[in-house]
Amino acid sequence: MNINYKGCLTLAFFASSGLYTPLVLADESKSPDHVSVGASVINTPRYSGADDTTTIFAPVIDIREGFIFANFEKGIGYEIDLPAGLYFQNAFGYSAGRKDEDKDMQYGSDKLKGMGDIKGTMNTSFAFGWHLNDRLSAEINATMPLGESYGVKYSGSLTGILLQTDEDNITLRLSALFGDERYNDTYYGVNRKQSDDSGYAQFKPGGGMYGQAAALSWTHSFSDHWSTTLAGNYTHLNNKVSDSPIVFKDGGFDAIAAVSYTF
Repeated sequence: MNINYKGCLTLAFFASSGLYTPLVLADESKSPDHVSVGASVINTPRYSGADDTTTIFAPVIDIREGFIFANFEKGIGYEIDLPAGLYFQNAFGYSAGRKDEDKDMQYGSDKLKGMGDIKGTMNTSFAFGWHLNDRLSAEINATMPLGESYGVKYSGSLTGILLQTDEDNITLRLSALFGDERYNDTYYGVNRKQSDDSGYAQFKPGGGMYGQAAALSWTHSFSDHWSTTLAGNYTHLNNKVSDSPIVFKDGGFDAIAAVSYTF
């Protein structure tokens, strides 16, 4: 049985708002129906813009049945293949929010005291992509909350398979990250009340591109069932948001290691 790497290991279900691109990148080739389970460890900034990190232990779950999928990257959704290598995806997931204090297994920091929590909320995402060839694909994506009005984030990405053998798959993804005015203000802005409560100066970034990201992953298959993944993702916040008083570091690196079993 061929192992499907797509969505087998991701961060977004645990991420405060999906601020980072997924750490484990897709093998964009088509794959059979499957169920993958496992465990992962993730070292990541406490929030986007933090200068300290936290470690998260997370399960690996990825299920595919026909055009229906369920995984921690995108949630539960469907993918439709279109002519000329095009495809469309729609999924429903969860954004876990951000705390204004240090919390185990949650995103946030004591440095955000007075900023208030960003509550978790369900979201929906839409993606339109194009498989240019067997090794290169392009995608645009939009994710919007279904509960709290935190605004919409967008991304445009290019994904390339650098190496693909029976045992190894190495993939690189380059992404441009965008947020509308409400989104950028929610995660990087400081309004008057937050300024009074936290002592940080007011800051309003407005909408637009807030960063770029590069993610590299290597998946090695030991058998038809067992595989391991090592991955890293570097996100750079540009001056749209990096001048915010709650951004202490404009570059953030995520590292992940995982093992999974595919039925």
